[in-house]
Amino acid sequence: MELKRYFALARRWLWLGILGLALGAAAGYFFSASQTPIYQASTRFVILRAAQGSTADYYSYLDSRQLAQTYIQLLTTDKVLRAASEELGYAVNAKQASAQQVGDTQFVQLTVTDADPQRTVDIANVLVSVLIAQNEELQSVRYNASEKNLQDQITQVQSQISTLQTRINEISAATVQDQLTQVQAQIEKLQEQVAALQNDIAVLQKLRYPTAEQQAELIDKQAQLAQLQPLLALYQQVYTNLVVLGQPVDQGVNTSAGLNQLQTTLNLYQNIYVSLLNNLEQVRLAKAQNTPNVVQVEPAVAPTLPISPRPLQTSALAGAVGLMLAAGIAFLIEYLDDTLKTMEDVEQALGLPVVGYIAQIQYEPGSEESLYVIRQPRSPVSEAFRLLRANLEFAGVDRPIRRLLVTSAAPGDGKTTISANLAAIAAQGGKRVTLIMVAQKIDVQTGTTAVLTSGSLPPNPAELLGSARMEQILQEVGRDADLVILDSPPAIVADVQVLAAKVDAVILVIHPGHTHVDSARATLEMLNRAGARVVGVVLNRIPRDRADYYGGYRHYSPYHSGYRYYAYSGEERGNGKHSRINRLTRKLMPFNGNGRRKTEADAAAEEDSVLKL
Repeated sequence: MELKRYFALARRWLWLGILGLALGAAAGYFFSASQTPIYQASTRFVILRAAQGSTADYYSYLDSRQLAQTYIQLLTTDKVLRAASEELGYAVNAKQASAQQVGDTQFVQLTVTDADPQRTVDIANVLVSVLIAQNEELQSVRYNASEKNLQDQITQVQSQISTLQTRINEISAATVQDQLTQVQAQIEKLQEQVAALQNDIAVLQKLRYPTAEQQAELIDKQAQLAQLQPLLALYQQVYTNLVVLGQPVDQGVNTSAGLNQLQTTLNLYQNIYVSLLNNLEQVRLAKAQNTPNVVQVEPAVAPTLPISPRPLQTSALAGAVGLMLAAGIAFLIEYLDDTLKTMEDVEQALGLPVVGYIAQIQYEPGSEESLYVIRQPRSPVSEAFRLLRANLEFAGVDRPIRRLLVTSAAPGDGKTTISANLAAIAAQGGKRVTLIMVAQKIDVQTGTTAVLTSGSLPPNPAELLGSARMEQILQEVGRDADLVILDSPPAIVADVQVLAAKVDAVILVIHPGHTHVDSARATLEMLNRAGARVVGVVLNRIPRDRADYYGGYRHYSPYHSGYRYYAYSGEERGNGKHSRINRLTRKLMPFNGNGRRKTEADAAAEEDSVLKL
């Protein structure tokens, strides 16, 4: 559809759009007003982590983002929520809390919603404090095993050193053998740990695209291996010394060489002790460096206004939805409506010009029996009939129209009204007119119009209309009349096809908004099969207040493009305030009643008479 059609549709369905807007806004407002107010409070915390190197790379960037997302997920775990609920004294569910990372930073914003504004503040702050406690607990588990192992080894070495110091002068085979057993067990344990670490390192090194966690695990295991290998070498040297020391002991000889060997072993134990202490400090340092520190930087503040409901915003949104639904309904109705409404519809569907535009005739009480154009000769409707008469005269320039058939696609389109008033207008123009109304009776009080009626309805109208006697009647009538107008039944009756073959021209009456496209096309096809000459379409009973039907009751004639006339209301007529009629009257009526073209004097005289209204 053209753009102006959309504007016309918008004007026609404006009431529906306003209704949808009002109903949607009212429904949204009352729905919003009935909801429980919901408040929202926010807090922000930062995740601080020790630098892992002098330069930052892509993997460290990914690790930082993954770390933030990990803490975001940790906030809504059951363990954290249960701990917060126990501390607050009421239940906290995951739907109340939501967290998101602030841009590419290590800041995380926690948002909490609740019906009580103070509870939103309490829940947000408690969740962060519980997260800090849970973080320390989770990170400590990672290094507890290494610390415990090193502490056990330190205790064992301390015991061995004490044994050597107290019995350095009382060496026996049993004492050496006992230390050999302990050292051998420690060596086997260290060898198993070294082999496991070497295997894990080899697997991690084969990965082509390791993740940040896998890289961190590789570095951690390499550090543990670097700690255990020197320790294993010291234990192996202790074992060798004890084996050498055990030989003289077994022979019962206590020499200075044995004491030296024993002192050397004691020094080795002391070195192992120092190494274990260093390893323990390195584990604690790694724990401190690799444990992220969660710090709350912005405590939550109690909100003053609820975030929902918001009646005004909800009303506006619901009103917009209602307006769109109303627009959808209107366009759906228009899409499903297959009736002819405008000149463009007629020309597109039928390929016929519109030769007349007749507005809805408003009869006064008790005046329905008389012809409208006789009762209101200077009304806009009468002018529209004069325009129809002029257009028909223009269409008959090359082939004069002596016999005119008026028909319609369906009953009730107003073809009888068009026939009778057109006959009266033609008679007022100085023509001798005969109006034949098939199967109807009418009493027309005019001295220049003859009316031929059929009387009672015959049993075989189609045969009578197609008989030679009917042709003879038409010829006899035509000798005494300049124009014979035949008002036929609707096109659904076979009479129309019979009469269409006997006339010079046919006009099709269409009721805009009521005549369906299929019915009009079927009628036109039937007339074409009968060999009829369809000169155009008359749009009848056009609503005066429908801009999309009649252009605000302003229209340009397809034959006389310079003509324009304006409607005026009954109130304006009563007050004597008439709208102007365009001075191009000579284009409106280029012919006199006798078919002769108007002279300049005729046009000027008619123009003066029109302007006196």
